[in-house]
Amino acid sequence: MFIYNHKVHYYETDRMGVTHHSNYIRFMEEARVAYLDSLGASYAQAEADGIISPVIEVSGRYWHTTTFDDMLDIEVYIKSMTTFKLKIGYTIRCRGELVFEGWSLHCFLDKDNRPVKVDEKYPQFKAQLA
Repeated sequence: MFIYNHKVHYYETDRMGVTHHSNYIRFMEEARVAYLDSLGASYAQAEADGIISPVIEVSGRYWHTTTFDDMLDIEVYIKSMTTFKLKIGYTIRCRGELVFEGWSLHCFLDKDNRPVKVDEKYPQFKAQLA
């Protein structure tokens, strides 16, 4: 299990003092980058190797609000994968309470925008399937 921590900044809240919903997509990205780094599949190295990994779909459900100075515990995991796509799941808790669940779907492309076989290029992902 991989947990990434994020402390909600003041600028991430709206006029009501609640963390703006759009920031959860950013939190997912922060956590995903750290998770992939931990697996030895960093974005920096992938890009140096001529591989990009765009988000092709994203979904989320908000269960409770968070506010300035809250500490978020973001669990990141590989939800599923196919030859060409990787789905990453996210569960965000604050003080143990579920506040958000979501996922993002990614493909991997080479410098000519041809699909890269995720399962061959990153075999460590398969070992992480939840």
